[in-house]
Amino acid sequence: MIVSERMTRYMETSSWIRRMFEEGARLKALYGADNVFDFSLGNPDIPPPEDVLETMSELCLSMNHGYMPNAGYTDVRETIASHGSGTYEVDLGADDIIMSCGAGGGLNVVLKAILDPGDEIIAIPPYFVEYGFYVGNHGGTLVTAPCGEDFLPDEQSLRRAITSRTKAIIINSPNNPTGRVYPEKTLAMLRDVLKDHPGILVISDEPYRRLVYDGVEVPSVLKIIPNSVVVTSASKELSLAGQRIGYIAVNPGIPGKKELCGALVLATRILGFVNAPALMQKVFARCIDRCVDIAAYKRKRDLLMGILDRAGLSYVPPEGTFYLFVKSPLPDDVAFCTALVKEKILAVPGRGFGYAGYVRFAYCIDERSIQACEPGLLRVMSEISA
Repeated sequence: MIVSERMTRYMETSSWIRRMFEEGARLKALYGADNVFDFSLGNPDIPPPEDVLETMSELCLSMNHGYMPNAGYTDVRETIASHGSGTYEVDLGADDIIMSCGAGGGLNVVLKAILDPGDEIIAIPPYFVEYGFYVGNHGGTLVTAPCGEDFLPDEQSLRRAITSRTKAIIINSPNNPTGRVYPEKTLAMLRDVLKDHPGILVISDEPYRRLVYDGVEVPSVLKIIPNSVVVTSASKELSLAGQRIGYIAVNPGIPGKKELCGALVLATRILGFVNAPALMQKVFARCIDRCVDIAAYKRKRDLLMGILDRAGLSYVPPEGTFYLFVKSPLPDDVAFCTALVKEKILAVPGRGFGYAGYVRFAYCIDERSIQACEPGLLRVMSEISA
């Protein structure tokens, strides 16, 4: 067989997100897009700010589109380092920034740079399902440290998960799928846990950093945890998910920083990225202070929470992202999603995020679709309670 055994296994257990998205495409072809309520995929539906599109158009015609250093354009990294110094409250320089092909590309670069075969990476369920694939790409093993009931990292769980093979811990705040923002005390707890393990890196996956509500602030991992890197992108804050642009920011105080940054640059080349997209590097730097209309996502969140409340479903109100992680009214979260599909409502089972018994709704869809799903959702809940 031409396809590897690993990829065959991956395809058999591939992302529930994509499965439900594909089911949505099938239903839309049968019944029309307006009659299907697709909460499956976290695909930003708010257009990029107009001046971002204008910048893309302007730069496309005026810039050089050839190769540049694997880490990215020096002037771009200088701009992002200057901005990041304020955001993360540490003194970043251009050499601390490596431009990446989105956050997914950035995570693969970091894992390629640090992993030897058999090393372990800790993730905290619920977590973005691709983490397991990314870790496996580079010979590592994903280990889980279950969270508390509040969906925040649990100290004792983390301590139990750490072994002599642990190389890093991936955290994601604001979190996909729960929308939780890890408070400063949680990051301080993680820092204290790692005092006895100075060789463990914290990888903070932060593409939703700017999508927060109600005055919530996202604490700086780089400021609180010395052994840390941040991986982020413009996918959500500028609605440029398809353009695949992001960056890695390395803590300036990390031991062996020069060697780590060198490994990240080499990994960028080895993995075949070569460099992040030239045009989008320039656009990201030029528009680093811009952001989509977060108030629009807040309206969608509040609209969906009202519908869920009327349906009698329970959840932890999200502080950020554009997801609601809802407790399944059935013991089997897949069974609940199947019941929803009968009403042409698409959501993702929590087991797809390593956390069965819950369901994720991505509310980055048209407000009319959110409103229109209510009758079907109420019918499902009525049948379940009958």
